[in-house]
Amino acid sequence: MSEHLAFWIDHDYDREHAADGISRYDAHVRAGLDEFSEAWGDIAPVAFACTAWRLATTPTLSPGFVRWHRRVLDATCVRNSYDGTLTVQAQLVSPWPAALTWSRDWWQDRGWLDWPEVFGQFVEPSEQDLAKIPYLRGTLQIDAPVPLGDLPAAPDGPGEDVEGTARRAVIVLVRELNELISPIIRQLEEFSGRA
Repeated sequence: MSEHLAFWIDHDYDREHAADGISRYDAHVRAGLDEFSEAWGDIAPVAFACTAWRLATTPTLSPGFVRWHRRVLDATCVRNSYDGTLTVQAQLVSPWPAALTWSRDWWQDRGWLDWPEVFGQFVEPSEQDLAKIPYLRGTLQIDAPVPLGDLPAAPDGPGEDVEGTARRAVIVLVRELNELISPIIRQLEEFSGRA
């Protein structure tokens, strides 16, 4: 696995930590079948894929079926209300923009700090730190269309292979989102000297 991949699935962890010995994610999908109710039989795979992604990244499944790079703060798949296509909305940790790094006149001797890191992970500053130090944490907001061509068709109902279809949808989304976001992460990491 490349250190600059935005997203990946740890199939071994999913299987090894499953109560049924098969898949934590599959069990999570079975428990959340009602969340797919508006997607059954939909001619477009978007609603089903968005729900499958949400279940794969939910904090209640910790760690998630889908894991992400330390720079990814959030990644959501939504249906575009304009034409029904799939859009990813993601937030990435970013260095300060160049306009703020070439001069520190704006600092006014306040000692501004960037994202705190703990064991290489970006974290929110603590309340104690915020009481003493100003933070300026850069983020990038990504809103981009995701190709639909390889997404599996939505099942007609809960009697079909919902778990397998959800897993295939998530695998396709991981691949497509990596195509979009991994090059950005690679550039950010190289800029930050972590390549």
